[in-house]
Amino acid sequence: MKSRNYKACILASTLLAGAGALSPALAQDANQEGTAASTTQSAADDVVVVTGSRIQSANLVSTSPVTQVSSEELDLRGVVRVEDMLNTLPQAFAAQGSAISNGATGTATVNLRGLGAVRTLVLVNGRRLPFGSPGAGGVPPDLNQVPSALVERVEVLTGGASAVYGSDALAGVVNFIMMDDFEGVRIDTQYSFYQHKNDNSTIQSLINEFGATNPSQFKLPDDNVLDGETFEITGVMGVNTPDGRGNVTAFAGYRNVDPVLQADRDYSGCAFGTRNNGTEFTCSGSSTNQIANFLDFTGQAPTGIWFRTSPQGEFIARDFTSDTFNFNPFNYYQRPDETYRLGAFAHYEINEHFEPYAELSFMDNRTVAQIAPSGVFGGGVAGQSGGINCNNPFLSDQQVDFLCRQGRGFTDAEIAAGAIAEDVIILRRNVEGGNRRDDLQHNAYRGVVGVRGEAFAGFDYDIYASWSKVTLTEDYENELSIQKTSKALNAVDDGSGNIVCAVNADSNPANDDPACVPYDIFSGNGPSDAALNYIVSPLLQRGETNQQVVSASIFGDLGQYGMQSPMADNGVAIALGTEYRRDYLDRLPDAGFQSGDGFGQGGPTNPVSGSTDVWEIFGELQVPLIENRPGFESLTFEAAYRYSDYSSGFQTDTYKLAADWSPVSDFRFRGSYQRAVRAPNVIELFSTQGIGLFDLNQNANGLYDPCAGDFDPNSATPEPARSEAECARTGVAPGDYGNIADNPAGQFNVLTGGNPNLDPESADTYALGVVGTPSFLPGLSFSIDYFNIEIEDTISTIPPAAALQNCLDSGDPVFCDLINRGNGSTLWANPTGFVEALNINTGSLKTSGVDITAAYSFDIGTYGGLGFDLVGTWLDELETVDFPGDTAYDCVGFYGSICGTPNPEWRHKLRATWSTPWDVRVSASWRYYDSVDIAATSDNPKLTGGFSEINKTLDSQNYFDLSGSWQVRENATLRLGVNNIFDREPPLSAAVGAGFGNGNTFPQVYDSLGRYVFAGATVDF
Repeated sequence: MKSRNYKACILASTLLAGAGALSPALAQDANQEGTAASTTQSAADDVVVVTGSRIQSANLVSTSPVTQVSSEELDLRGVVRVEDMLNTLPQAFAAQGSAISNGATGTATVNLRGLGAVRTLVLVNGRRLPFGSPGAGGVPPDLNQVPSALVERVEVLTGGASAVYGSDALAGVVNFIMMDDFEGVRIDTQYSFYQHKNDNSTIQSLINEFGATNPSQFKLPDDNVLDGETFEITGVMGVNTPDGRGNVTAFAGYRNVDPVLQADRDYSGCAFGTRNNGTEFTCSGSSTNQIANFLDFTGQAPTGIWFRTSPQGEFIARDFTSDTFNFNPFNYYQRPDETYRLGAFAHYEINEHFEPYAELSFMDNRTVAQIAPSGVFGGGVAGQSGGINCNNPFLSDQQVDFLCRQGRGFTDAEIAAGAIAEDVIILRRNVEGGNRRDDLQHNAYRGVVGVRGEAFAGFDYDIYASWSKVTLTEDYENELSIQKTSKALNAVDDGSGNIVCAVNADSNPANDDPACVPYDIFSGNGPSDAALNYIVSPLLQRGETNQQVVSASIFGDLGQYGMQSPMADNGVAIALGTEYRRDYLDRLPDAGFQSGDGFGQGGPTNPVSGSTDVWEIFGELQVPLIENRPGFESLTFEAAYRYSDYSSGFQTDTYKLAADWSPVSDFRFRGSYQRAVRAPNVIELFSTQGIGLFDLNQNANGLYDPCAGDFDPNSATPEPARSEAECARTGVAPGDYGNIADNPAGQFNVLTGGNPNLDPESADTYALGVVGTPSFLPGLSFSIDYFNIEIEDTISTIPPAAALQNCLDSGDPVFCDLINRGNGSTLWANPTGFVEALNINTGSLKTSGVDITAAYSFDIGTYGGLGFDLVGTWLDELETVDFPGDTAYDCVGFYGSICGTPNPEWRHKLRATWSTPWDVRVSASWRYYDSVDIAATSDNPKLTGGFSEINKTLDSQNYFDLSGSWQVRENATLRLGVNNIFDREPPLSAAVGAGFGNGNTFPQVYDSLGRYVFAGATVDF
């Protein structure tokens, strides 16, 4: 990573070069004026193609709502990551991005309408971006592949578009239109950073309070911080052919992003819990601390179920303050990132019938996701089942007496023979080994070659083939091996005074491990470097995706052939085509990943290998019915259809019906219905099936498995929570009822993986709206559109806990067939017992609401002109049904629990721009997010529950941005801006969870790092 001073010098040099350039402007581009607003068409030589249709027309208007963002909007926001721009649109919800560390895929994705990133199709110049990553959860296209400096505009169509583009466009389409016809040389560069004043006195008092007893864990950051610096530079060179019939535009870019730690913000300086009946935050943390904590499920220890090691090598009671680990400061708030990009666009018109073209691009992106050090998360000498051998030489006499004599009643002979204190799990953080770092590197290659031109009078054609490849190299560093740690914890005296691993001291040479080094977490001396080197086991994963597309289409106007309504001035427009697409994915984790051997992994990462391909035919029709008649400025009907035949063994039909009516030129009414599909992807189809773990909550009897326990009323072990008949529904054998061993950790086996018999998801999308450009108010345009999207047969799993509960309650074979009781009728003691949670078609998603866009501009005489634009969304429904017959739940206005990230009822972005007569443009924007309540406040039985008052509401958020650009010379433009001018900190909660929740807030939704300051320059030569 480059230093700040180095990057600042480069930027300063470029700015000076731009300000002092004397050469005339030789560069030409197609950038449009204006900022984000609803659009019904986009101009390019009077022939346009609007996202959502393949029909080209000089007067085309869209029957589907399309929001357009211009390149100027990217400049005014200081965007170097296109994800940051898309996340400001009210149609976009939280997805993978730079602010995620725990659970990061290393990609950036877009999630339209909150329906999931896999249901959003991403295009470049109307052609697909490939899978983003072969890694787990990484299938949606990676926006890091898109160079922001080359983006001419972005068109966002929300709602089904499968009839036009094929699978995946259930929630909508994001189409990046690139600058591909440039002449000259351009240097575009930008430097940015975050600035924040840490002045949250309430949180600082809290951290000081905990720091008084645990100063190594709780520290305040500096009062003023400047960090997260980003430097980007892109060079573009374009040349026209001497005859003016062709062009080659090439680019090269570099981006470097510095990390931001949660330790650098006071409000993320500790992981929040709650106290005082939930009315205020407290610093919480993990029981897996740098000094070992122990949990004795039998409660036989003198201190009860909890105790810990003292620095003097004794077992003492926990105080839950000094022995709690504060993991927040280690985590990244912004991941570091280094990206290289190369690419070129070329075309040459040999004649009007034959114009070859090509698009080539390469990306090398490397990022690191860092979280707190790994540890022994509930292990022991029997792996994750726990246990400590009483003859461990690292144990002091006090510890042996505490644990084995007092706690277990073992005799000295039993202790010397290696008696094990079972049901004791160890929680010890490997701070000596450093932070867990997931080093993720993606290389993306993409090539498109095609030919286009006039097929015959009135009809053009376009034939192209594309090939894409994305490779993943993942190195997960500083993870602890469960198997190795278990061996190293089981230390014994070899009889000669040497402390060795028990596997090397027994009489069975077959299980020897010469590399094993005993792991001391008891004596207070700490583990040796050799022991740390042994138990740390890096995890490796490699993979790649490939996509091939061959497409041919023809489009034109049938009016000249007599296909025209007698009441219309224009003829019927048509597009026909065929397409072949093949997607291949191969992912190979190493043995550690596959076995789930990492303590912090939560289960195995399985290999995947497979491919899908599809043949398709499609057609579109645009029929002007009435034009230029009283009451009918225009009345147009549109239809589209696509038939798809997948290698997976199914066929799909998708279609679109739409109409728009302009009674007068000032207003237009539009409506559409679309049937869309999403075919299952390779990961969903072919992921290797394997056993992992899921959690159950304790029931009223203090058990996890409701069929576990001892039915003997005289036994200290509680009886099962459910009856023998109910438990029999889950597969409990009659002789086992009441004698099933419960898992003291509450973790049970789950069988997960792909399902090659999946069917596609399907969606019905309805849209109805009005577009206005009233002549009585020149400069004003607006649109109001209602949307309704309902997805059926969603590809998901039945949650294993829900399957068990529903089987017990109803005996429905849909759920009971998923329960597989193993030997002894357990669901955890051996791999024969598990709950099946394979991918299936189940449940539904539904969303509806209203999009509002408006733009208004006017002259202010000698002072130039003013322009305003608004994009807003009112969300009416965001409803989920997990499986047929289950209770539906609506997450509008809620966050947390199964609703996840905040889903505000209203969001908007309002921008005002002053274009001065002095070649200066000044822009101010207001971004607003409605307040949300924690999901537990809902009266829906799927959501309702207990909550702390301080977590109840995330207040509404208002962010204000200011930026400007100055065209210093005809060939040089400088820009400067500040986003989140007032340094507003994000709303905080102790109920954000992991993943999209990070640092006590939701940084993929809210501004979480403070002011964002940027300066950039564009210089043409």
